[in-house]
Amino acid sequence: MEVLEFLDNSGSVLVKRIPDNGNLEIKWGSQLTVRESQDAIFFRDGKALDVFGAGRHILKTQNIPVIGKWVTSFGYGPDSPFRAEIVFIGKQLFPNLKWGTKEPILFRDTELQMIRLRSYGSFSIQVQDSMLFVNKVVGTMGLYTSGVIEDYLRGIIISKLNVVLGKMLKSVFDIPVMMDGLNLVFRTELQQDFAGLGLTLHDLYIQSISVPEEVQGMIDTRSGMNAVGNLDQYMKLKVADSLGDAAKNNSSSGAGMGLGAGLGIGMAMPNMIQQAMQTNATESVTDKLKSLKELLDLGALTQVEFDIKKKELLKQI
Repeated sequence: MEVLEFLDNSGSVLVKRIPDNGNLEIKWGSQLTVRESQDAIFFRDGKALDVFGAGRHILKTQNIPVIGKWVTSFGYGPDSPFRAEIVFIGKQLFPNLKWGTKEPILFRDTELQMIRLRSYGSFSIQVQDSMLFVNKVVGTMGLYTSGVIEDYLRGIIISKLNVVLGKMLKSVFDIPVMMDGLNLVFRTELQQDFAGLGLTLHDLYIQSISVPEEVQGMIDTRSGMNAVGNLDQYMKLKVADSLGDAAKNNSSSGAGMGLGAGLGIGMAMPNMIQQAMQTNATESVTDKLKSLKELLDLGALTQVEFDIKKKELLKQI
């Protein structure tokens, strides 16, 4: 008696097609062995025909009615061999699968305009409806191996990430306080998408959303600015940082060189500090913009920081 089976010793195979290519001549009376946490589906011409759960099954027209009708519809006798594929589906939980952005994704930030983000995380899945899964993924997409199917699911996750970030996140400055909410909405929306493929999404996590190095520097600076409180104090903070950097540079220079550089800083910095610290409620937006420009020229502000603060000031007009 011919025995048709697939033994997955690793426990990591989501889909196994027999044979790997083409189809197999199957004789009536053969034994199909389906192990625990497996379903076996007869598959032909891109469509699932009959599904078998765990157990030993003797193939007869009585217990494979769809295939029986399909065989006789082609004029073959009821005992004639038939050709088909058998797709074994692993129905165990597949935990801790990884997803991540291979390339940065574009995000429109309300403060920084277009920036590039990278993200990665993990997810766990289980096949809930084998017939639906085979028809939607194996048949429609032509995906026959576990690795390729996992890549396909990762693509769905990344696409949904774009949607969720655009819907919930205004600026990357909000990521730390929004992470729990992002995870909840992200998982909820993907559960619906995965259910449509015959899959249960047990969990999904965003473990990291990273920004370019220069943008991370802006986030750190913004945290410092929030701690200080307002624009005027933010400019004082930046000037103080510049003084500290200049002092470090001078200390590492030669004595004569340090003296000359120190004199230059001594001439320039007091005026800048005075302008930054003398701002008050009656100072015009124009004056503040001039102070910002001077800080930019001095190197106390980066171009990106200057653009953000300029945008904030212009909103006051």
